[in-house]
Amino acid sequence: MRRVLALLILAAGPVLANDGFGGLSATGLTFGQTEAVVMEEEDLFLSVEQVRVAYVFRNRTAEDVTGEVIFPLPPVSVGGQIESAWNLPEDRAQENLVSFTATVDGTPIAVTQDRIAVIEPPWDEARPLAAAYDTPGRDVTADLKRLGLPLTTDGLAAAKAMLAMGEGARAEVVALGLGDFYSYEGETGPQTDAYPYWSIVLRYHWTQTFPAGARVRIAHDYANLPPGGLFTWEDPPQESYHADEQARYCIDAGTSKAIAKAIRYEDAGETYYMGMAWNISYVLRTANSWAGPIGKFRLTLDKGAPGNVISLCADGVRKTGPTTFVVNKTNYSPEKDLEILVVKAMERN
Repeated sequence: MRRVLALLILAAGPVLANDGFGGLSATGLTFGQTEAVVMEEEDLFLSVEQVRVAYVFRNRTAEDVTGEVIFPLPPVSVGGQIESAWNLPEDRAQENLVSFTATVDGTPIAVTQDRIAVIEPPWDEARPLAAAYDTPGRDVTADLKRLGLPLTTDGLAAAKAMLAMGEGARAEVVALGLGDFYSYEGETGPQTDAYPYWSIVLRYHWTQTFPAGARVRIAHDYANLPPGGLFTWEDPPQESYHADEQARYCIDAGTSKAIAKAIRYEDAGETYYMGMAWNISYVLRTANSWAGPIGKFRLTLDKGAPGNVISLCADGVRKTGPTTFVVNKTNYSPEKDLEILVVKAMERN
C-alpha cells in the first residue's frame, strides 16, 4: 500500500517560497498537512541572481509515499512586463524562464512544465505573500486556448496575437476581461494596439517516491528575478516616505546610515541620494505543512558586492564574509516570511 501526496516547491520572483506539502484537486493546488514526511534539514541560499535550496526529507512511516513534487512560479503579468521588464530575461518567450533544474539524491531529474493563465485579483498591499500560490487568480487557460491566444510570457507576442483576431473574438476577449484594445493617432494615422490582462503561472513538476523509513535529498536551483529599480533614501529617514520600507525590512539607525552612504553622490555641486534596489520575497511558512518543525535550517544571504547594503527582519544574522550572512535555526517552525532589501550605488561613467 502506498500513500499519495503532492509537494509544492514554490519559488521565483517576485515571491519565492519553501517546499510545502499539499495535493492536487479539481480546482488546482492546495496545501495540506502531512504527518508522514519530516523536513530534517533545509539549506537555503538567496542572492539577487540565484536561489539554491537543498533539503533532507525523511519518511518516518512504514509505507512508501508517492506523489508529485510541484514547483510553480508566482504569476508573471504578461501585460505588465510590456511596460517594465526590468530584471526579466531578454528572451521572455523561453520555455524555462528561470533555468530551473532539480536533483534527487544527487542525480539530475527530468522536469515537466505546465502553463496556466490566470486573471490576478486586484492589488492589495495587505495580501499575504503565500496567496500568490494558494489563490493566484481566476483560471482562464481554457479561454485562451479556445481563442487561439498563446500561453507565452512575452507580452509583445501576446498583444500581436490579440491584434490578429477578428472583431467577434476581440469582443469576447474584452467581455471575458482577458484584455483590451485601444486606438491612438500614430505617425501614419489611426492605430490600434492591444493589452493583455492575464498572467502566466509556470509550474514545474515530477513524480517522487519517499521510501518507507528512508531519507531523500532534493535540491533545486534557478535564476532569481526579483523586482526593484531606482531607490532613494534619506538619513534620518522621512517617516511619511520611508515608513513602509523601515517596517518591512527592519531598517535600523545603523542600516539607514549605511544605505545613505552607499547611494550618496555629487553632481554639479549638488548632493543626491539615489541608487538601485532589489526586493526579494521568500515564503517560509509553507514549511510548516511538513510533520513537525525543520530540524536544521540554514539561510545564507549574499548581497552581491561589499559596498551593497542588505536589510531584513531576522534574528541571529551573522556576517561570514565580505558579502555573505548566515542564519542558523534548530527545530524551526517559521512564523513569518522573508522580506529582503538589497541596495547598491548606481553605476556611473
